[in-house]
Amino acid sequence: MNLESETTMPRSTSEASASTPTRPNDLEPLLIDAEADDAIVQQAQPVLHRPWLLLLGLVLVALNLRPALSSMAPMLSEVSRSLGLSAAKAGLLTTLPVLCLGLFAPLAPLLARRFGSERVVLGILLTLAGGMILRSSLGEFGLFAGSILAGASIGVIGVLLPGIVKRDFAKHAGAMTGVYTMALCMGAAMAAGSTVPLSQHFGNSWAMGLGFWVVPALVAALVWLPQVGSRQGAHQAAYRVRGLLRDPLAWQVTLYMGLQSSLAYIVFGWLPSVLIGRGLTPTQAGIVLSGSILVQLASSLAAPWLATRGKDQRLAILVVMLLTLGGLFGCLYAPIEGLWGWAILLGLGQGGTFSLALTLIVLRSRDAHVAANLSSMAQGIGYTLASMGPFAVGLVHDLTGGWQALGWIFAVIGLGAIIAGLGAGRALYVQVSSEKR
Repeated sequence: MNLESETTMPRSTSEASASTPTRPNDLEPLLIDAEADDAIVQQAQPVLHRPWLLLLGLVLVALNLRPALSSMAPMLSEVSRSLGLSAAKAGLLTTLPVLCLGLFAPLAPLLARRFGSERVVLGILLTLAGGMILRSSLGEFGLFAGSILAGASIGVIGVLLPGIVKRDFAKHAGAMTGVYTMALCMGAAMAAGSTVPLSQHFGNSWAMGLGFWVVPALVAALVWLPQVGSRQGAHQAAYRVRGLLRDPLAWQVTLYMGLQSSLAYIVFGWLPSVLIGRGLTPTQAGIVLSGSILVQLASSLAAPWLATRGKDQRLAILVVMLLTLGGLFGCLYAPIEGLWGWAILLGLGQGGTFSLALTLIVLRSRDAHVAANLSSMAQGIGYTLASMGPFAVGLVHDLTGGWQALGWIFAVIGLGAIIAGLGAGRALYVQVSSEKR
């Protein structure tokens, strides 16, 4: 198929009417739908009672979407020593939750249609809490089983939350997207920076340090409880989108999502261990990771806005990927005295790559139905692909006994992301058909 052509397959009337690429002003109403399956996005209804409680609940739920992942990184060396894990097993420990993000995300629309989004969010929050308790007990088995359960829970909630935002805050979708992104980054940063001090406070117990993060999950569940049964909105008609898996542009978007995510989860899972190997204490390494994640707040909000001001997104993708690779190589090879500069550079790059990956889903889609299906493909396949990065890092470290060879992994993944991103960043649409079921 010629990607430079605008010749398309037959589409529904609404889709065919969109003859030009999405304009910046069109981005807001599509952005949330791009992250959620269309079948679970309910008709917008006014929030009649205590909207502040719903907003607080959404923020607290979003805060819990990353601590299970980022809390492990600064404790990984201690956990490995305590349980006698090889570097390959440690790599598997960082890989499994990411793999589950992709594998379990497709369950979200099925569960939501059966039980309702609010009930599923509550149940999955409790499942997430159970996973974090499990990984802090029962030794190696509990560690791996709990990590799988936590990753699966995050994968499901990550699909449901944006749809709820779109439904209940439709007039403020852009602002709520910013709040959602900031809460997600804040949760990751807090866990990365405070897990080691918490473990030290509890008698140098890594289990207590990791297990602490069950508390905010339970608090979020308690605050979310009033939302259960508060509404029973009718679902929108589901749409069938055909041809996505045969479209090269859709695969470029998917590969960019997966490869940039792979670098992100390598940082979540392994950066503290790399820095500890360079002479930092676990506490210092966790603080550096936390600081880098906090920097992502700025670029994750700015990058999509800047990217939609040009004729396409190729330059923006190239810039954020070069910032990311520069930060990674600096943290790995540059003199340790300049570490904070490289960590800030890394945060600026990775915040931009993630938000641009989500934005591309919208810009390459003619309507919200296509965007929802492209999002499912990009996140389901992409996160499955992303899980291979952390495992490869653990395997290479196990084989070489050091971290110096990681530069090759960064280079290969980064080059692949740039190539895929330059294809995905062109001002084109995926070539699909969309029709009501």
